[in-house]
Amino acid sequence: MKERCEPLELKIYKSLSSRMDLIPKDKNHFDNLLKGYEGEKRFDDWINASESDGILLNDLLFETNNTFYQIDSLYVAPHTIYLFEVKNYSGDFFIEGEKWYSSSRLEIKSPILQLKRNESLFRRLLQENKFSFSVEAYVVFINHEFHLYQAPPTLPIIYPSQLNRYAEKFNKNAIASNGVYPKLAEKLLSLHVNESPYSRLPEYRYEEVRKGIVCGKCGKLNLSLYKKTLLLCSDCNETEIYKEAVLRCVNEFKLLFPDKKITADQIDDWCGNIKNKRSIQRILRENFVRVGHGKTTNYTDVQ
Repeated sequence: MKERCEPLELKIYKSLSSRMDLIPKDKNHFDNLLKGYEGEKRFDDWINASESDGILLNDLLFETNNTFYQIDSLYVAPHTIYLFEVKNYSGDFFIEGEKWYSSSRLEIKSPILQLKRNESLFRRLLQENKFSFSVEAYVVFINHEFHLYQAPPTLPIIYPSQLNRYAEKFNKNAIASNGVYPKLAEKLLSLHVNESPYSRLPEYRYEEVRKGIVCGKCGKLNLSLYKKTLLLCSDCNETEIYKEAVLRCVNEFKLLFPDKKITADQIDDWCGNIKNKRSIQRILRENFVRVGHGKTTNYTDVQ
């Protein structure tokens, strides 16, 4: 019902990583965003393969009691809502008391404390909206290269080796429909907050980022005109139709600089003057709405 989309923050980081040298702090944040998203996609593949009748809601951001909180996935079954916090950790970890550590004894945030906080706020959200459903909350470790030492067996954790067994459990609990849970899913979607207050973007300016068309396959800025209508990447030898590459580059420009106007001069410069301005004008005229005339000409999305 709500499919998972690549987060806007991750899209921006992907683009910037090809066009500027991220400082170590931003590079680490980008790596964590990417790894987390890859883990969530693997989670989606697992739960969709269970072929149960529940409704899956992904990437939810709610506000309860003036507090924002993110939920990776909710699985709404007829009588139970399963709340999942998905982790794509790899390597060895261990617990001492309530503290979590990596194998190098670097302390990390406890996923259990994060889960309990989200579960408590979500239960209150249900109460405020007069829905009476039981809630089961779990941290799902999706990566088969993950291992946790000294973990009490009572922790609400689903380990990689337990995924198949839990899929069977969801199947059994999603057989009988009472007609209420689709309404709940629709209500939860209506409460979802679209703009996240948690985004942490690096500072960047148009003058400081590298210009050119990024290869759609390898992400490098080494595309050059190969034939009249083709571009060639000198890193991975991937070819792409010039028009499609320019349109992709325009979308990237809109993502990074939403307040700048789309003009032929601007896009020609953004694409690294890879061909000529006349070809850019033709592509913009064919795919966008022209606004103004002469020097004031710019383009907007088709309404």
